[in-house]
Amino acid sequence: MSLIRLLLSVLLMSKGDSVCRLQSSAQPPELTQDGDLVIGGIFSFRTGFKQPDILLYTLFYYPSLNSREFKFAQTMIFAINEINNNPGMLPDVKLGYKIYDNCGTIDILRAALALVSGLKGEVSDGNCTKAETVHAILGHSGSRPTIAFQQVVGRFHIPVISHFATCACLSNRREYPTFFRTIPSDYYQSRALAKMVRQFGWTWIGAVAVDNEYGRNGVAAFVQNAQEFGVCIEYSEAFSSSGPPDNLQRIIEIIKHSTSKVILAFMSHREIKLLAAELYRHNVKGLQWVGSDAWITDHSLTDSEGHSILVGSLGFVVSRAHIQGLEEHLRQLHPSQFPDSQFVREYWEDVFNCTLNETGKSQRKPCSGSESLQNTDLEFTDVSELRFTNNVYKSVYAVAHALDSLIKCDVNGKGPFSNWSCADVQHIKPWQVLQYLSTVNFTTEEGERVYFDSNGDSPAKYELVNLQMNNKGAIDGVTVGIYDASLPERHQFIMNNIPVVWGNGLNEEVPASVCSESCLPGARKVLQKGRPVCCYDCIPCPAGEISNLTDSIHCLKCPPEYWSNNKRDACIPKVIEFLAYDELLGTLLALFSLMGVFLTMITTIIFYCHKETPLVRANNSELSFLLLFSLTLCFLCSLTFIGRPSEWSCMLRHTAFGITFVLCISCVLGKTIVVLMAFRATLPGSNVMKWFGTTQQRLSVLTFTLIQVLICTLWLTINPPFPFKNMSHYKEKIILECALGSAVGFWAVLGYIGLLAVLCFVLAFLARKLPDNFNEAKFITFSMLIFCAVWITFIPAYVSSPGKFTVAVEIFAILASSYGLLICIFLQKCLIILFRPEQNTKKHMMGKKI
Repeated sequence: MSLIRLLLSVLLMSKGDSVCRLQSSAQPPELTQDGDLVIGGIFSFRTGFKQPDILLYTLFYYPSLNSREFKFAQTMIFAINEINNNPGMLPDVKLGYKIYDNCGTIDILRAALALVSGLKGEVSDGNCTKAETVHAILGHSGSRPTIAFQQVVGRFHIPVISHFATCACLSNRREYPTFFRTIPSDYYQSRALAKMVRQFGWTWIGAVAVDNEYGRNGVAAFVQNAQEFGVCIEYSEAFSSSGPPDNLQRIIEIIKHSTSKVILAFMSHREIKLLAAELYRHNVKGLQWVGSDAWITDHSLTDSEGHSILVGSLGFVVSRAHIQGLEEHLRQLHPSQFPDSQFVREYWEDVFNCTLNETGKSQRKPCSGSESLQNTDLEFTDVSELRFTNNVYKSVYAVAHALDSLIKCDVNGKGPFSNWSCADVQHIKPWQVLQYLSTVNFTTEEGERVYFDSNGDSPAKYELVNLQMNNKGAIDGVTVGIYDASLPERHQFIMNNIPVVWGNGLNEEVPASVCSESCLPGARKVLQKGRPVCCYDCIPCPAGEISNLTDSIHCLKCPPEYWSNNKRDACIPKVIEFLAYDELLGTLLALFSLMGVFLTMITTIIFYCHKETPLVRANNSELSFLLLFSLTLCFLCSLTFIGRPSEWSCMLRHTAFGITFVLCISCVLGKTIVVLMAFRATLPGSNVMKWFGTTQQRLSVLTFTLIQVLICTLWLTINPPFPFKNMSHYKEKIILECALGSAVGFWAVLGYIGLLAVLCFVLAFLARKLPDNFNEAKFITFSMLIFCAVWITFIPAYVSSPGKFTVAVEIFAILASSYGLLICIFLQKCLIILFRPEQNTKKHMMGKKI
């Protein structure tokens, strides 16, 4: 009910000429000093809650003294005194302050109302608009309390500058037009955290936040940036130190059963200590914590149970600074300086374990009066880690520079207000300070530039802090890197050379936290159905495709003349295949070819040495020698099919084969005709031999051969064979072959050879019943039968054989038909000449057996 009464009071005061009265006693300031211009301050000197029925643990039931917040307040006082003693800033103007302590939403609203109205303890009826107000307010440290009192003071256009409220929601100028801060927004912190997480290769993490605007908005901003950098969130949970215990237990179970090893904790020091203590009780170790600036450098972490779990934590905080003279100011603190401050008395009694109460009711001994902070080692007097404290210092100077510019106005006497007027320095209004504060821009003695962007935010520059255990068992924050959002994207996050402690100090290397291991080059990612994009399977690239990057989404096809290697991570030139001499098949075919040449030459020598014998003369020695010569060429032409095809070899192999075989068949055909004509000539009155004498035999062979030469010439002229890389038959290799050029020319050559072979076979078949002793026709019949059989089977084998085997089939056909002719026509004759000379006589040759 008291909260409702306070809000109603605000509504009443917002009316122009209304008479108002606080419905409850006004809250006096904890620390105060009169001045011409007054700056307000709100800090939480006591931490804790007064609602024991909803607490997780009684640890937070009794409020405790917060020396860090008290240091913030004393830094504000120090800065104001420093400005008052500086003749170069705000001359003839004394700054005063009203600093309020709060603990909870009700106290915050009480303090806000007091700062807005300027009313003191006892209030009589009067015009509230005439009450004295502060010109600017510093604080609060938390985002949630700041949002609460900003809703009040914002209606009166009083500028508020926070040193610690980082919620990105406060950048909304429509909702909070009078809010400024000297600490970067959580948007930048969340982006820095997401970039840091990605740089360490953590793509699968959990997130736990405090259940308020600070935690929820911080995690939301982190998730948005993390998705941009390819980081996935396994779970995102929130709890509050004032919430039900079951909620925290549920989160503990989620963490225990999760697969992620990195946890983002976007919360205050109260919540992280609760979480760490509970995980310690459950013996959960080895986790890598990523912390927000609200707890990562908090000195009270060491005092919590299970603080060792937080060793190795990483988080971004504002840069540390040095404030000259602040330590002396803090050590000179004495209760006599603030006789009306209840907190200063309590703090003094707590530090020195004595009492200033003169009634003697306390169990502590009375203070002697000689107590001093000069030689104490306290968090309050420690100035080695001035991070957020420096933000308070900058906030005071920002207000002072705004007031200084407002009072000096313009050198030409023109101000920013209506009719180019300047402010009345005797009656400066908060909204006037607000206008100047938005354009403030100065540099501190430490060289740090202070200004606010259009959203009231400060530049984002952080130090990356790693929590490490010192020799005394306490946790120290060691700076191991920096993040500067003003730099180019690739240079914003930089690590230094200081060693980093990882995950409870149990890991010597960067811990891994991924849903799926990275897909190495040679594989591509395939997302798992129903799971985040960080969970995937690695599928090897198919043959002919590669991926040369880690975590590639697609496999790339190799260029036509390239093929993937065994690892599928590079394209290599395809193997060029052709029938070579250095392979077994090529070697065997070449040997058979040369053996055929050798046998043909042996046969030629035998025939030449016995050319006067009846057997050689009876078989038309001239055609026999010409036949042996053509067979030699047939055997040799098969060698042109072996080896790497070239332009000349492609033209030579087919034309040489066609011409030599026609020459060979022409000779056989001539011998067949001679046999027929010879026996026809023995008939009475026959003069057939004069039509097919020696001259006619030569002309027939020449004519048959010239026709093939003409066919080959036309083929080579119109569309000759050429080397061709056949990449369609095999995907993984290139068949280097001789393309026919003109298929008509190729089949014309084969067709003409086949025509002569059939004609020769028919004539030899007709002469099969001639006398055996002189009948060569039956051997020609057998040879032509073999020849035709070989080339008939050649056609389907040639068409269906793959790659180099096509060439091997053609060579085999050439060799088989050549061997068939050589053996069938000449083998028996050579045996008779060499081993049966008694049959090589004229008498024997003239014998007839019908």
